[in-house]
Amino acid sequence: MPAAIEAHDLVKSFKGGVKALDGVSFVVEEGTVFGLLGPNGAGKTTVVRILTTILRADSGTATVLGHDVAREPELVRSLFGLAGQYAAVDENLTGRENLRMIGRLNHLPSAVTAERSVELLEDFQLTDAADRTLKTYSGGMRRRLDLAAALVARPSVLFLDEPTTGLDPQSRIGLWGVIEGLVERGTTVLLTTQYLEEADRLASHLAVVDHGHLISQGSPSELKAELGATVLEVGLPDVVTAERAAKALARLSGKRLHIAGNSVELPVDGGPQIAMEALRALDQEGIEPTRFALREPSLDDVFLSLTGRRAEGSDPSDAAAGPEASAAATGSHR
Repeated sequence: MPAAIEAHDLVKSFKGGVKALDGVSFVVEEGTVFGLLGPNGAGKTTVVRILTTILRADSGTATVLGHDVAREPELVRSLFGLAGQYAAVDENLTGRENLRMIGRLNHLPSAVTAERSVELLEDFQLTDAADRTLKTYSGGMRRRLDLAAALVARPSVLFLDEPTTGLDPQSRIGLWGVIEGLVERGTTVLLTTQYLEEADRLASHLAVVDHGHLISQGSPSELKAELGATVLEVGLPDVVTAERAAKALARLSGKRLHIAGNSVELPVDGGPQIAMEALRALDQEGIEPTRFALREPSLDDVFLSLTGRRAEGSDPSDAAAGPEASAAATGSHR
């Protein structure tokens, strides 16, 4: 059986010589959640748009359920659901009307569409708002309806491009539960996200992309293990002292040290021994920390170690397509 999704050496450039992807390869097994991590501008959305036939790669190949996205685009579009960064639902229609419209676009029989709409409205806790126009929906309700619309045709593969961006914590956690339920029923999910706790909870396998390159991949636990056994976190009175402390601590580990305001974070092996050495090094410099702790590494630590920065910027494919084009493409590739 073929993997649910395969990408091999994907390359994509945009006007001005911006190379959004430079040889990205990965495999997504059926019935799993694959998380694609990286700052905005890393190439995550470009990957999704190639896999969902919205963009064509300059070179490389990609398949969905064994079908080539470039040679068989119409067939591939019948196999997946897509919820992009911009909701593809119509705010002038009711929730029920939006789902029925998606059913018609997928050429489903009216009776099937009607039944499926009722099921999805109930699954996404939107039954009470089914006959209200989307103008009256909250952001979380719109996002849930957008995900429901991607599921009208019961796709085996679901692409979610930063599905919880802009949602409040309660709505985000609720959507996580919905995604977990889909995977339990056999759906394969490719998820792009900047929320590292989201990737840690949902994904069984992660790939980190930066500047168009896939720089690391593995399970969340494997990526954390690569970073080191523990993270030494030292709080200092001010930024200047933090910079002095960083110089004193840098020689204790061969891993990337990070300064965040008046804190210094350093991945280390042999935590207790390094902690004692760190205290001695700080004491020799006359530096007294305000906080000193060893903790287990998080995906946030992995992300900073690999990319050297937090998620900021913009994706070149967003600039090329724009919000309106993205929404239109999402709606036509359910």
